[in-house]
Amino acid sequence: MLYLFWATILIILAVLFLRQINEYQRGVMFTMGRFTGIKGPGWRLVVPIFQRLRKVDMRVKAVDVPDQKAITKDNISVGVNAVIYYKVMHADKAILQVENFFHAVSQLAQTTMRNIVGEVELDDLLSQRDKISERIREIVDKASDAWGIQVDNVELKDVALPEDMERTIAKQAEAERERRAVIIKAQGEVAAAGDMSKAAKILSDSAGALHLRTLQSLNDLSSDQSNTVVFAVPLEILRAFEKMSSKN
Repeated sequence: MLYLFWATILIILAVLFLRQINEYQRGVMFTMGRFTGIKGPGWRLVVPIFQRLRKVDMRVKAVDVPDQKAITKDNISVGVNAVIYYKVMHADKAILQVENFFHAVSQLAQTTMRNIVGEVELDDLLSQRDKISERIREIVDKASDAWGIQVDNVELKDVALPEDMERTIAKQAEAERERRAVIIKAQGEVAAAGDMSKAAKILSDSAGALHLRTLQSLNDLSSDQSNTVVFAVPLEILRAFEKMSSKN
């Protein structure tokens, strides 16, 4: 019975006095309200009433920044959302310098994102997301440095446009595709015309070449019995007959 009694006492003391800090955590120790150091992973002795241990997660955190309404530099209303990746570098600053660092980083990212969007035009916002994300990251990282926070990355997830603006951009993209198609077609016709010009020159310079080409075309047409062919006799053949008659 005595053994069971002391075992029970030890268990109660362990529950009251011991705190476990995991490998990915750091413990901020307060003794009688004063900061007295950072505790690493393992079991730590904490005297109730006199001491308090605040655990801080040191892993990278992903914060989803909710949709923010903003107006671009060219006065177009857009909705922007993002995700920010950060981690605590100094556990003491994260506890001592800011009340709730998780909430503070989220609010800072929202404000910064609205400000940056207001400084750029819509075309830049759509085409230079990486550059704008990096600007947001730099500003948030610098502002949160006093809290012991390091911002690793900021990614703009979506840019929502008004419906009329989406239709305008779609029409603009369609017009651009049509313009490119016309240019490509024109370039193809120019190239084909050049090739046809070269072929015509070769046929005209070679005696009998045009006649042979005509016979080849007739042979191709004769493969289908349903075709009705109206044949124009090439001038070269007429000249050949003319020379034959003049000799006779």
